[in-house]
Amino acid sequence: MLPITETIKIKIASTLQTLGLPAGEIKLEHPTELVFGDYSSNVAMALAKGAGKNPLELAEVIAHEISKDLEEEIERVEAVKPGFINFHLSKKFFSQSTEIIDNEEEDFGKSKLLKGTKVLIEYTQPNPFKQFHIGHLMSNAVGESLSRVIEFSGAEVVRANYQGDVGLHVAKCIWGILHKDSEYLFDDSHSLEESIKFMGECYVAGNAAYEEDESSKKEIVLINKQVYEESDERVNKIYVIGRKLSLDHFETIYKKLGTKFDYYFFESQTWRAGKALVENHIADGIFEKSDGAIVFAGEKHGLHTRVFINSEGLTTYEAKDLGLCELKIETVKDFDQSIITTAVETKEYFKVVHKAFSLIRPEAKKTVNVSHGFLRLTTGKMSSRLGNVITGESLLTSTEELALEKISNRELDEGDKKTIAEVVAVGAIKYTILRQSPGKDIIFDPEKSISFEGDSGPYLQYSYTRALSVLEKAKTEGIKLSGVTHEESIYDLEKLLYRFPEVVTLSYNELAPSYIVTYLIELASVFNSFYAQNKIIDKENPESGYRLQLTSNFTTVMKNGLHLLGITTLEKM
Repeated sequence: MLPITETIKIKIASTLQTLGLPAGEIKLEHPTELVFGDYSSNVAMALAKGAGKNPLELAEVIAHEISKDLEEEIERVEAVKPGFINFHLSKKFFSQSTEIIDNEEEDFGKSKLLKGTKVLIEYTQPNPFKQFHIGHLMSNAVGESLSRVIEFSGAEVVRANYQGDVGLHVAKCIWGILHKDSEYLFDDSHSLEESIKFMGECYVAGNAAYEEDESSKKEIVLINKQVYEESDERVNKIYVIGRKLSLDHFETIYKKLGTKFDYYFFESQTWRAGKALVENHIADGIFEKSDGAIVFAGEKHGLHTRVFINSEGLTTYEAKDLGLCELKIETVKDFDQSIITTAVETKEYFKVVHKAFSLIRPEAKKTVNVSHGFLRLTTGKMSSRLGNVITGESLLTSTEELALEKISNRELDEGDKKTIAEVVAVGAIKYTILRQSPGKDIIFDPEKSISFEGDSGPYLQYSYTRALSVLEKAKTEGIKLSGVTHEESIYDLEKLLYRFPEVVTLSYNELAPSYIVTYLIELASVFNSFYAQNKIIDKENPESGYRLQLTSNFTTVMKNGLHLLGITTLEKM
C-alpha cells in the first residue's frame, strides 16, 4: 500500500491532467488546526494566475473533480480560503493506522531512508583538565538525539568524541597543580569528585597566573611545550594521572546521559597529522608562511585568514582539526556522511577549516556542521576560564534536587524517588535543549523545566506513565484492547498518532530534533484531552477496547519519540 501522502499526490496530479493544468511538484502540509483536515495543498494558488482564475475558485474546481472518485482512505476534500485544498482522511484509514502501530510497536517510525549508509557523528567534546560545562550538555543532547534519529532512519551510526588533551588549558592546570599540591592527584584517599574539584581550582589559578604574571606565563608556555614533547618526567606523571581522572569523570556523566561512544579522538593524536598536512601543502599554495607562522589565506575564498602553525612551531586548533579530519577517514572507513555538533560561535571558524581540508581531500564534502546555541541561566553566559562556570554536572545535580523535592510527598520508596528524580532531571534538561531550533540560545528555567504540566520533558514522561497506568488497570478489570471501533467520529488522537514516521523523516532531513519535541508535546496534550473527555475503561461500552488500543498506541509512539530525544520513560512517577 502506498503511503497516504503519495496517494494524495497522485490523485492531485491525475486531476490536474484531467483539467488540462500543469502538474509540477506537489507539496503537502498539515493544516495548523486538526479541524481543518489532515493534509493541505496550495497547488491551486500556484496555478491560479496561469489558469486565469482566482485561487479559491480554482481550488473549488479541483476539489470537486477529486471528490468524484475518492479512495477509501479519504473521507472528503474541500476548498478553503484563500485557495487551499484540504483532505480529511477516513475512519478506515485511522483504524488501519492503529493496527500498524500495534503491529510494529518499537519499530513504528523506523524507515529505510538511509539503509546501507554509514554516518559518523562527533559530539560532546569536553576537554580533559577542564570542567564538563553546560555547553557540553548542549552538544551531547543534540548529538545523541541526531544519532538516534539517523539510526531510526536505517543508517549505521558511529558515535565519536573529540577531546583536547593537549594545549594551553592543560599547561595552566598542571602549573596550578605544581604550585598548589603536586602530590594531590596521586593520593588514592581522594575520591574522583574531590580530585576533579581540585583540578578545577588549579586550572582557575593557572589561568589567572597566565594572564596576570609574565614570569608565570613563561612557565606555563614551557609546560605546554613539555607536554607536547613529553620531555619532563614530573610534568608527564601529572599529565597522565590528570588526563585519566578527567576521562573517568566524563564517563560517569556519559552514563547518566545515556551515551556510549564508539571512538574517542584526542588532540594528542591529531596534532602531528595536522602539522604534516599543513607543511606538505605549502608548496602547492594551499598554506603560506606569514611572519614566522603558517596560515591559510581565507580571503582568497571569501573567508578569513587563520593561523594553522604558530610562530613557535606549535599547531593551533585549526591544524589539529585538519588532523582529526584525516584521522576519521583513516579510522572510520567508508563513511557516507560526517556530522559535527558545534557551538554556533564556531561556525565561521569551521568554514575556514573545511575549505582548507576540501583543497586537500575530496572527502571534506561529506562533512556537515550542526550548530547549537548557548544554554544560559539568569546570570548569563559563564566561563570556566574565570572560574564562575556552572558545570554540566552541577546543573544535573541541582535539577535532580528540584525533581526530588517535587515528588517528596508521593508514596514511593526512597530508592525509587532517587531514580525517578535522576531520570526526570536528565529528561528536563534534554527537552529544554532539544525543543529549540538549531543554533538558537536557550534560557534555562529550572522550575519550569521540571513541571509535570505544559511544555516540559517531565510532562511527556508523566503522560506516558499515566497511559501505562490506564492499560494496567484495564488488565485487572479484564478489558481487552480491540482494533474495532464502533463510532463514526474520529478522535483527535488518531489524527496525530499516524504522523510520527513523517516527523522522524523531517527531523533527519533538517537535522533538527526540535520537530520531534514539537510533535510530542502536541501529542501529549491531545492524549490528555482524550483521557479527560472519554471514559476509557468501561466494561459496558463496546468502544472501550478501541480507546484502550489508542492509549496503547500512544505509549508506543511516546516511548519511541522520547527514545529519539535520549529521554528515558518511567513506569511510575
